[in-house]
Amino acid sequence: MKVILDTSFILSAIRNKIDIFEELREYNLLIPEQVLNEIKSLENSKAKTEAKLALKIIQRNKSKILKIEGKNTDNAIINYAKNNPQTIIATLDREIKRKTKNPKIIIRNKKKLEII
Repeated sequence: MKVILDTSFILSAIRNKIDIFEELREYNLLIPEQVLNEIKSLENSKAKTEAKLALKIIQRNKSKILKIEGKNTDNAIINYAKNNPQTIIATLDREIKRKTKNPKIIIRNKKKLEII
């Protein structure tokens, strides 16, 4: 089963010390190129510590980077989800949750992952 990761999900997991790559090890994790670019753009912001750590973790886990079309990150994930209804979306973004019917993985109580 495939899981597509959103920027907010990755950064929140790092902030809450959740090892998503370990927790989701039985899934095929996909990271859109747009998400990677968003994380790179945060290297000079308040979230630079989390961004740098996220990039190291992504590289260490040899995550599959997806090239998908979309005006922005949210649109790219939404389009991918609509074309791949079996793919689980790992996001905290309300718009993505609202616009897709795919199963979702969320972070519950800043401690654990939950599929809804």
